[in-house]
Amino acid sequence: MKTYRSFFGLQKEPFGSDLPVDELLLTAELNDVCQRFEYVLRIGGIGLVTGEIGSGKSTALRYAAGSLHAAEYYSLYVTATTGSILELYRQILTELGIEQSSPSKAMLTRLIRQAIMELVEGKKMKTALIIDEASLLRMEVFCELHTLCQFDKDSKAYLPIILAGQGSLIDKLSFRSSAPLASRVISRAHLQGLDKEGMNQYLGHHLKLSGVKKNLFDDTALTAIHQGSGGLLRKANQLARGALIAAATEKCPLVSAEHVRLAATEVF
Repeated sequence: MKTYRSFFGLQKEPFGSDLPVDELLLTAELNDVCQRFEYVLRIGGIGLVTGEIGSGKSTALRYAAGSLHAAEYYSLYVTATTGSILELYRQILTELGIEQSSPSKAMLTRLIRQAIMELVEGKKMKTALIIDEASLLRMEVFCELHTLCQFDKDSKAYLPIILAGQGSLIDKLSFRSSAPLASRVISRAHLQGLDKEGMNQYLGHHLKLSGVKKNLFDDTALTAIHQGSGGLLRKANQLARGALIAAATEKCPLVSAEHVRLAATEVF
């Protein structure tokens, strides 16, 4: 696999998902998520970030959260599971530096509130709870999660929440039992796949980060990657990297649609 990097003069592995925040391509959608994120944290309430698998939701959250000053914000990031609300509360407490195995929802809720109040009132910090993969949460969680937002008889917005997940997140919030939580939503952002021009900029950006300034993908390859990925970033990364490997194997200095087709046989 290292051979393809040498063939194309790539200084590092291209199309990785672990880019530092300052190396991410600032698309219009990424900027939109960031603005909505900041709005939710400033006003207090709940914000939603939705999109298909591989559309860049987690990356958008990482970018937005990366703009929060560590001395001003205490950011709590958890990845949701299909577990009970007790499991979610324990995840949040762990992020707060508190290990607790109590089976009492009341006790866990009280511990979370106390910790948040100490941060906000005691240490004069702002807090933010980010729940990724929130579409996996059980309905019981949607029924009760709003209680974490209630401070001083529900008059203080001490814990803004960002929920990110697939489209089913909207469906779950539409149930009557989720109404108390849904009523607190003040911002919604949905990540679409890139259009062809956006994909062209995205591929060029990643090549540049890897030390290559010239375009290694011809127009047929660009079209194949765009169509094959549906504009979704994760799939585009896989196809682009695989196509580079296929082209290098054949000693072709330019990637074509045929190389993308070969790459597509290796991924789902």
